[in-house]
Amino acid sequence: MIFPPKSLKYFIPTCTQTANSLKNQNLSNGFEERQSMYYLCAKDAILQPPAMKKLALQILLAVLIAGITSCSFSQSKPLPDGPVVEIKTPYGNMKVLLYNQTPLHRDNFLKLAKEGVYDSLLFHRVIKGFMVQGGDPNSKRAVQGQMLGDGDLNYTVPAEIQPGLIHKKGVIAAARNGDEENPQRRSSATQFYLAQGKVYPKEEIPGLEYNLTARQAEGIFLRLKSEKIDTLMLFQMSHNKDGYDKLMDKLKKMAEKEAAKNPVKLTPQQVDAYTTVGGIPHLDGAYTVFGEVIEGLSVIDSIAAQPTDKYDRPLKNIRMRVSVVKE
Repeated sequence: MIFPPKSLKYFIPTCTQTANSLKNQNLSNGFEERQSMYYLCAKDAILQPPAMKKLALQILLAVLIAGITSCSFSQSKPLPDGPVVEIKTPYGNMKVLLYNQTPLHRDNFLKLAKEGVYDSLLFHRVIKGFMVQGGDPNSKRAVQGQMLGDGDLNYTVPAEIQPGLIHKKGVIAAARNGDEENPQRRSSATQFYLAQGKVYPKEEIPGLEYNLTARQAEGIFLRLKSEKIDTLMLFQMSHNKDGYDKLMDKLKKMAEKEAAKNPVKLTPQQVDAYTTVGGIPHLDGAYTVFGEVIEGLSVIDSIAAQPTDKYDRPLKNIRMRVSVVKE
């Protein structure tokens, strides 16, 4: 007896769905759940009419192979040493390793996550090819179009800037006020950003190093200027433009000379990172990097791709929830 084609239509989706379920299972699912899926698929094969059994069993064999492959390669990897938090967004979830090398920032972020401080806050500043920033407490109830970025708690975190912790794509770093008002580079208590940046071709590395040296000179100039701020203010108050300009020129030359003594030379670690995964090299040494995304890296790209207003705030609110996965 020839059965109508709907038997084949019934069987193939059922077993295909089972195979897809095996591939897409949560990593925590155990052998028992997989075994039950195999059973359901085998049952479907047995129930097929004789004319269809050979094809059915061939498909079952393919499903079993898919399941074995899934079991072999989908086991959860042990998490790296250090606390792990999860940042949930409408565009997917990210698991973030917090570095033990930056204990003040690590402990502060864990504390805020446990207290639910980040829940329902927005990613309020999004710049494609640069970074996505969030954590402003004022963003929880902000109206559409409201400029954000000034909110914080009533404390800052001492800088923990370390040479080996660079701005490769996927790192989490602390936002802060600029050097002129914050020469110690202390971090915001709550605001953070996730680096996206760009990938640099190897031939652009020398030019990048030149630009980074120029930025270094700017930083030195700001430091020297802050040391002479009282003198500069006196020149301004007395309308001594000539004295003001001469001192400023002197400070700029001093900064350029100091920077030239130690021009920026990217380490092999930096070159490897910025020519492969990419990142934001010009922020290295200026902001505290305190962790990195170890799962869900593409979420940064999805958030960064959203349209924004004149303040770089996404036109559609992107809220987050942060929880502790591992301490």
